[in-house]
Amino acid sequence: MSEEPRRPLADSLRPRNLEEFCGQRHLLGEGKPLRQAVNSGQIHSMLFWGPPGTGKTTLARIIASQAGAQFISISAVLAGVRDIRSAVEQAKQFRSEQGGQTIFFVDEAHRFNKAQQDAFLPYVEDGTITFIGATTENPSFEINNALLSRTRVYVLKALDASDIQQIIDRALLEPERGLGGKIVMADTLRQRLAEAADGDARRALNLLEIAAALVGDDGSQAEIDAELLEEVLAGGIGLRFDKGGDAFYDEISALHKSVRGSNPDAALYWLSRMLEGGCHPPYLARRLIRMASEDIGNADPRALQIATQAGQAFDRLGSPEGDLALAQAAVYLACAAKSDAVYRAFKAARQDARRLGSLEVPKHLRNAPTKLMRNLGHGADYRHAHDEPEAYAAGEDYFPEGIGRKRYYQPVNRGLEIRIGEKLKTLRDLDRSRGNH
Repeated sequence: MSEEPRRPLADSLRPRNLEEFCGQRHLLGEGKPLRQAVNSGQIHSMLFWGPPGTGKTTLARIIASQAGAQFISISAVLAGVRDIRSAVEQAKQFRSEQGGQTIFFVDEAHRFNKAQQDAFLPYVEDGTITFIGATTENPSFEINNALLSRTRVYVLKALDASDIQQIIDRALLEPERGLGGKIVMADTLRQRLAEAADGDARRALNLLEIAAALVGDDGSQAEIDAELLEEVLAGGIGLRFDKGGDAFYDEISALHKSVRGSNPDAALYWLSRMLEGGCHPPYLARRLIRMASEDIGNADPRALQIATQAGQAFDRLGSPEGDLALAQAAVYLACAAKSDAVYRAFKAARQDARRLGSLEVPKHLRNAPTKLMRNLGHGADYRHAHDEPEAYAAGEDYFPEGIGRKRYYQPVNRGLEIRIGEKLKTLRDLDRSRGNH
């Protein structure tokens, strides 16, 4: 009989209890509600939300084992309504025959459609099954409200390097489930591997297993050296970055807020994070242009020019040469004088445009290209600003009748807007001199 194939290291080394579980101390530390629930066996429906390799599936298995519950696991990607009904029948049978609880674990729960979620919701409500889901996506966007309201969401965090190094050490030494001391690594290399795993325990163990296979197994102790480790890591260690997911929007938010907060170093860091993670550079170029208008505006109009030119430079050069133009723009925007006066003014004007409806254009402002239109009074009494003193028709009203004189734009006392503010004050003084306020 042939020997049974060895299970992958990440699977064979899966923690069997909370004592072996690494990380998530904010949830599983002594006295924390989730640990108390697990220890007491009082299990409620819950959803684990966190990045890959943080222990979501493992924790669900530990919870089921601790509670003496039947554990049924499905993947939302592969399962259909028929699979859900089968799981419910198993749960009913287990409860009637043994009086036991069934934990229904759904991996990648964000991929469940509404019909699938609706299919098992009644059985969550009546206690036939206890639902535990795992998701890398924001559940508030991906899970039906009816199901979400019946579960408690626990946020799992990426593991820190010390947690992952502890897992690597266990893998190297564990006699039956691990490598049994046959492979050794220097402290600095174990730390390097832990950092390269980027918070993902599964990734760390998979890389370790690849390296161990490369050094071979001749029965004697072998060493993973620096050259071999770097060769393994060069195979593609990307940063966590889910295009269109929460990490994507969190990182672009961090970049935008770093620019707004006038911190060029943080802006460069987040720009680099997104580029390294695989973000489409033209998207970043568009966001920089948006920042130039939203957060700098007329305090430094050159910011918009520089951001636009950075996008054009990237279009011409591509990566990696064009990336530097984006970095230059990000630094300039972060260092520029800040004003959101145009952004606020435009937002207020748009709200009025929607709220007030289609008010008539005053006759003196209407276009009058034909005799008929002129006879109807279009353009009558219009004062051409260039024919007025200082090229300003003091007192002229440009708003629809009944709306009053609005003041949306309030220049800030920074950058060029200092001068703009002074100019507008002078013009308002001229208006007042003609009895218009």
